[in-house]
Amino acid sequence: MRNAALPDGRYPAFSDLRKLAKRRTPYFAYEYLDSGTGDEQGKDRNASDLQKILLTPRFMQGSYEPDTSVELFGKYYQSPFGVSPVGMSSMMWPGAEQALAKMAGEHGIPYCLSTVAAESIEVVGPLAKGNGWFQLYATQSREIRDDLLNRAKKSGFSVLVVTADVPVPSMRERQRRAGLEMPPVMNPKTIFRAAMRPKWTIETLIRGNPRFLNLEPYAESSKFSDMAVFVGGQLSNVLDWEYLKEIRAQWDGPLVLKGILSAEDAKQAVACGVDGIWVSNHGGRQFDGAPSSIEALPKIVSAVKTGKKETKVLIDSGFRTGLDIVRALRMGADFVFAGRPFIYAVCAMGNKKGANHGHTIFSADLKNNMSQLGCRSLSDIQNVEFSIKGD
Repeated sequence: MRNAALPDGRYPAFSDLRKLAKRRTPYFAYEYLDSGTGDEQGKDRNASDLQKILLTPRFMQGSYEPDTSVELFGKYYQSPFGVSPVGMSSMMWPGAEQALAKMAGEHGIPYCLSTVAAESIEVVGPLAKGNGWFQLYATQSREIRDDLLNRAKKSGFSVLVVTADVPVPSMRERQRRAGLEMPPVMNPKTIFRAAMRPKWTIETLIRGNPRFLNLEPYAESSKFSDMAVFVGGQLSNVLDWEYLKEIRAQWDGPLVLKGILSAEDAKQAVACGVDGIWVSNHGGRQFDGAPSSIEALPKIVSAVKTGKKETKVLIDSGFRTGLDIVRALRMGADFVFAGRPFIYAVCAMGNKKGANHGHTIFSADLKNNMSQLGCRSLSDIQNVEFSIKGD
């Protein structure tokens, strides 16, 4: 077996990049990225529940290079992981959306652009080279919704992801303690904290302050404070099953419903015509009392992996290693997404280097753990013996 490409020895894990990101980004930006909501038990549960899954290796497999390629919605990807949508990524590191889209295009993995990204659909789509997915927050205006979908289709986005788990904004107390408000307040403390991170500040001055570029065409004012009010009004508590059916009728490509933790919700989504269920608790950022994504995964797989239609099951929230990816695949997921780790990477190492380094960490660790388990392909993972620590 050949050795997989190894990550930079100074930062071999996302935990290393997280520490460096904290030193390179302003306090308010880092807290926006890293925080959950409430006491952050939901965020912690995502990680601890993954660690409870134990896998039994099988040895004596000879020499081989693990094959990590996978087919999803009629397209082949080089790895079973992609980049989750992260709103206002460029607030955490200027230019993050472009860098991650380029990385996805180069390495053949999906990049999912948020409705509330700081870069536009039209710019990001071509950069992803056919690997772009578009995440939609349902808007009060059907005209805005339909235009967003048309723009995404014209810009080369192949998969539509509708987020269900933000009926209203969460409390996110840690962000409030950091002084981050929407609309933002530029006071002496905020300015001082930005000045303490000169690289971030210089990059922001060069690129300009983050803006809601996807939604600006529909608002009367592009001023950030006005836009924040407009966005909040458009995205508040509108999605229901009839609305999802309208989206299904409008979008002729693969459709995924994101933020599902209930088997009953998953079954109803399939009845509405979705092609995939994205199991997620929003990284612990919305409801602190929710189960972890990995805990919810098996019952959702059982609910939708029936009948003639093959519904794909995707998952995110808490994934930091290749071993985490293997665990999710063993428990029935078809694909895994991660958000915070890739943003930690670009914050820590800059855009191009950081994005590629984040990919290398996941890819190298995934292949290594497949080799440790004796898995030549992703399908072999389904046969790995497992147990749940504590059961």
